[in-house]
Amino acid sequence: MPLTTQHNIIIGDAGNAAGISAESIDLVVTSPPYPMITMWDDLFCSRNPKVAEKLKTGQGNEAFELMHSDLEPIWDRVYQVLKPGGFACINIGDATRKIKDEFCLYTNHARLLHYLVKIGFSVLPDILWRKQTNSPTKFMGSGMLPAGAYVTLEHEYVLIVRKGGKRLFKTKAAIINRRQSAIFWEERNDYFSDIWTNLKGTVQRLDKNEARSRSGAFPFELAYRLINMYSVKGDTVLDPFAGTGTVMAAAMAACRNSTGVEIDPALLPVIHERTEKIVPFANQRIEDRLAAHLTFVQDRIEQKKSLRYINRNYGFPVVTNQEKELLINALETFHAPGDNTWTMDYNREPQTNYCFEEATTDGIKSVETTKVRLKKDPGQMTLFEDK
Repeated sequence: MPLTTQHNIIIGDAGNAAGISAESIDLVVTSPPYPMITMWDDLFCSRNPKVAEKLKTGQGNEAFELMHSDLEPIWDRVYQVLKPGGFACINIGDATRKIKDEFCLYTNHARLLHYLVKIGFSVLPDILWRKQTNSPTKFMGSGMLPAGAYVTLEHEYVLIVRKGGKRLFKTKAAIINRRQSAIFWEERNDYFSDIWTNLKGTVQRLDKNEARSRSGAFPFELAYRLINMYSVKGDTVLDPFAGTGTVMAAAMAACRNSTGVEIDPALLPVIHERTEKIVPFANQRIEDRLAAHLTFVQDRIEQKKSLRYINRNYGFPVVTNQEKELLINALETFHAPGDNTWTMDYNREPQTNYCFEEATTDGIKSVETTKVRLKKDPGQMTLFEDK
């Protein structure tokens, strides 16, 4: 039987969207409209005319507060639908803006974090990622003249909060699934750094016939990392600001279920197009992960560093005991059984061209003191021991 995940998009306001039960979501990954960013003015003004009034009269702080107040029912709903122990990862950037004659920074991340604590979330260390969409020579203000220039704003935050205490995996099946959902040791070192500098920001321009000529899409890789960090296979991921469907695509690639809520129905064609192309795209990302691990193994062998364990599924060396059951399921078949609903089938077996011919049967053989070299034959990775 194939492994299958379910995915759907709900058109509506995430603050009151039907169809999502209380405590039914394992992880939220999202990026809301950023208050005080010009591209979102029309949205906030249409939802609350007082925002337009405050902007017009130069009351920036008041407009900022009204915009955040408009988002608060959605954060309330996020807390309600998350399971105890579930995480919310929220990508948000601060805003710099000149209102009349005053230029200042509007700290979206701090305002949002304050509200998340107020409604009951526990705060965990956040991630700072450098978006790098600006030119490296860009500056603001008077440039080379002192006391009048401003530093560029090229980083954003991923706020990470949890509902309640640590999630527990109590059953044997849950423990096995968690171990198979592991990430590589070297990925862990990269992903769980508090500063990400190797992701590029995305400005996604849509067809001029769309309701929005531009979206605030973040990179696929950002969502894919967070999903692999804070959930296990078969979990359900929610994005209450689905946009172009980045989080849903990442959930498909990671063998998780997903639900997205999007207020703008004009974005549906973009979401459909992305999901229809996800199988080859995701499988390439998976192959990249496996190939990167083998490169890491080769480098570690050459540096005479330890590789203590053998992965039971692929037969290649890994650094830690927690990686022994790791299995990254390839995507197989994509189905669209109804309007705005999709299912995805996965292969339960490891990718054969990344499996080693001479893997140990018990999977516990130490390779720490064994001289090992890797050889790549067409279509096959082989583990050899020098005699």
